[in-house]
Amino acid sequence: MKKTVLVGALAVAGLSAGVAGAATLDDVKARGKLNCGANTGLVGFAAPNANGEWEGFDVAFCRAVAAAVLGDPTAVEFIPTTGKTRFTALASGEVDLLARNTTWTFTRDIDLKFEFVGVNYYDGQGFMVPKELGVSSAKELDGATVCIQTGTTTELNLADFFRANNISYEPVPVETDNEAQQQYLAGACDAYTTDASGLAAVRATFEAPGDHILLPEIISKEPLGPLVRHGDNDWGDIVRWTLNALISAEELGITSANIDELSSGTDNPEINRILGTEGSLGEMLGLDAEWAKRAIKAGGNYGELFEKNVGETTPIGLARGLNAQWTNGGLLYSPPFR
Repeated sequence: MKKTVLVGALAVAGLSAGVAGAATLDDVKARGKLNCGANTGLVGFAAPNANGEWEGFDVAFCRAVAAAVLGDPTAVEFIPTTGKTRFTALASGEVDLLARNTTWTFTRDIDLKFEFVGVNYYDGQGFMVPKELGVSSAKELDGATVCIQTGTTTELNLADFFRANNISYEPVPVETDNEAQQQYLAGACDAYTTDASGLAAVRATFEAPGDHILLPEIISKEPLGPLVRHGDNDWGDIVRWTLNALISAEELGITSANIDELSSGTDNPEINRILGTEGSLGEMLGLDAEWAKRAIKAGGNYGELFEKNVGETTPIGLARGLNAQWTNGGLLYSPPFR
């Protein structure tokens, strides 16, 4: 098993090395669209709606990048990927950017030759169980069957948690969130474990969400974020600073409602630099002066995207928590635009 995993990792790394020198920005411009690796379907984060149009928190980020680079937030093709297929899709060049609840880890960064451009959602692994199971803690799951997605950090975290607490479990492997949901609701597993945000998103789709509870334990750190290939620093800079622009816009009070007014010039130099009325930040990225303005205008700043897609007024119902701005006690923080 260890040998198989190593060979798989080396194969992905080899693919990544093979396309590392590619100028992704040139490819995206020539193609006229951004190929974005997305989830196969996680409501609130990335899923097609009833009309077949992709929407969600991660989807909105890809649209912001498309707006920055191509001037059109709809110029995106969303390519569904699973926990197993996502890294091969990025390494091979099938997608230009992966934005689908992927945890930033040492081996993914170094061994698989990917570049995480930042964290767009600070998360942790949790557990969901039917209320009728009668448990109130993950430590009471001794002997339970647990649905778990393959090819994820969740597998290792789960094994570590049960070992540390000297309890046992039987894994029920699944490929996608949809399969996990079906197996869990069919009673094939006593519990489902994944990122807590993912559990909230899945539960929101149930006919009776109140019949299922999220247990209090958060057993890991899961910094989720967009990633690109190693070796194409210019493209990585564009994706990284698009994320930073959305984060800084919220901190500075730039919204989808006032961005046009602020674009006429303000007394705040950093707002002016972000919106392109001062300095030459766009030129440094190989883009025009209004790249960040378009990215923010595509769907709003970070806070607007959060509240619209996964916030407390949505069926997902997530509080900002760690994902609040640093000025409000959270971890959200962008380097300066200067």
